Amino acid sequence: MPLETIALMMVVAFFVLVLTGMPVAFAIAAVGFVFGFIGFDGWLFELLPSRIFGSITNYTLLAIPLFVFMGVMLDKTRVAHRMLEVIGHASGALPGGMALAVILVGVLMGAATGIVGAAIVTLTLMALPTLLRRGYKPTVACGTICASGTLGQIIPPSLVLLVLADTMNLSVGSLFAAALIPGLLLAGMYVVYLLILAWFNSADVPALDAKERAAMSTGQLIRDLFTSVLPPLGLVLAVLGAIIGGIAAPTEAAAVGAVGAAVLAALMGRLSRPVLVDALTTSVRINAMVFFVLIASQVFALAFRGLDGEFLVEAVVDWIPGGAYGTLMFMMLLIFLLGFFLEWIQITYIVVPLFMPFFAANPEFSPVWLAILVAMNLQTSFLTPPFGWSLIFMKGVAPPEIRTVEIYKGAVPFVLIQLLALGLIITFPGIALWLPEAIGW
Repeated sequence: MPLETIALMMVVAFFVLVLTGMPVAFAIAAVGFVFGFIGFDGWLFELLPSRIFGSITNYTLLAIPLFVFMGVMLDKTRVAHRMLEVIGHASGALPGGMALAVILVGVLMGAATGIVGAAIVTLTLMALPTLLRRGYKPTVACGTICASGTLGQIIPPSLVLLVLADTMNLSVGSLFAAALIPGLLLAGMYVVYLLILAWFNSADVPALDAKERAAMSTGQLIRDLFTSVLPPLGLVLAVLGAIIGGIAAPTEAAAVGAVGAAVLAALMGRLSRPVLVDALTTSVRINAMVFFVLIASQVFALAFRGLDGEFLVEAVVDWIPGGAYGTLMFMMLLIFLLGFFLEWIQITYIVVPLFMPFFAANPEFSPVWLAILVAMNLQTSFLTPPFGWSLIFMKGVAPPEIRTVEIYKGAVPFVLIQLLALGLIITFPGIALWLPEAIGW
C-alpha cells in the first residue's frame, strides 16, 4: 500500500476518534503510534525521544507556564473583579456602558492573563448577573462576555502566539508586535457594534441607574482607577513593552510578570497562602494540558511525515484552484471549520505544520502575517458551537435561567465580527505588519 494512502487513512482515523468523544491528545497520539507501526514496524519512533526533548526544552516555550501563572494569580486574587467594578461605574451613564466596560476589562484581562477559561469564568461570575439585573438582553450579555473573554488569544501576551512562534519558528517579539493592532482593532469593532446596538435599541443595553451611579463619588472613582486599574495595566504594559521593545526576551519578561503579579497582589492585600496554593495548582493543571498536547502532536507529526504526508498535502494544494491565495483561503476555511470541533492548540499542531512548507516556498507571503491570520481565525474556535470553549465555560457558571441557545445566539454577531476583522487583515496586511516593521523586527 502506498505510504500516502496510509497517511490519508491516518487523518481520517484521527477525526473518527475525535467524533467518538476520545480526548484529542489521546486520539492524536494513538493514531500516530498505530499508523507509524503499520508503515514502519515502529523503527521510525526511535527518533521520537529526541523530538520530544527538543520541543519541551525550547527556551521560548518556557514563557508559557510563567505567563499562565501571571494570569492565574491576577484572577485568583480577584484583581480583575475589582477592575470591572470600577470601569463599569466610570462608563455607566452611557447606554451600553456596562457592556463597553466588559469589553475593556476583556482587553486588560487578555493582556494580563491570556487564559480563556479564567477570563470567561471571571467575567461571567462578575458581569452576567449584573448585566441581567440592569435589564440587558440575555443574548447580548452572553455574547459580549464570551467575545470579551477570548480577546486574550489575539492580544499579547497570548498562549496562541507563543505556540505559533514555536510551530512556525518565528520571533515571539515580532508576533506580539504584529498582533497588538489587530487585537485592538477587534476590540474596537466590538465596541462599535455595541454602540450601534445602543443607538438603535437602547432597551437591550440600558445605562446604569442614576441612583447606582451616585453611590460612588467622583473622588472615590478616581482613587479606585489609580489603585485598582492602573497597577495591573502598568504591569502588563511593562511586560509587553520589554518584549516588543527588545529589552528582554519573552521568557525573561514572563518571569518578571509572574513575580510582578504576586507582588501586586501582596501590595493590594489579596495574597495569602491558600490563594498562592490555588494559583500554583491551577497553573500546573493548565500547563500539563498544553505540554501533553505538544508531546502527543510530536507522535502524530513524526508518523505523518514518515508516511510522506507532506506529498499528500502538496497534491491537495495543487488541486486547489486560485494558486497561492486559493490555498490561503482553503487553509483559513479549514481552520474555521475545525474550530467547531477542536481546540485551538490541536488545530495549531495539526493544520499549521501541514501547510507551512508550501507557504515557506512563496516569498510573497510574510510568515508573520500568516501567523496573525491563523491566530485571528483561531479566535472563532472559542465561539463556534458545539465545542466552543467560551460557550462551554459560560454555560458551566451561568445562572440556571440562561439557556444554551441564548449563549449560542449571543455569540453569532461576534463570530461575524471576527470574520470581518480577518478579512480586513487579509485585504490590508499592513494592519499586522506596520508595527513590527516600524520598530525593526
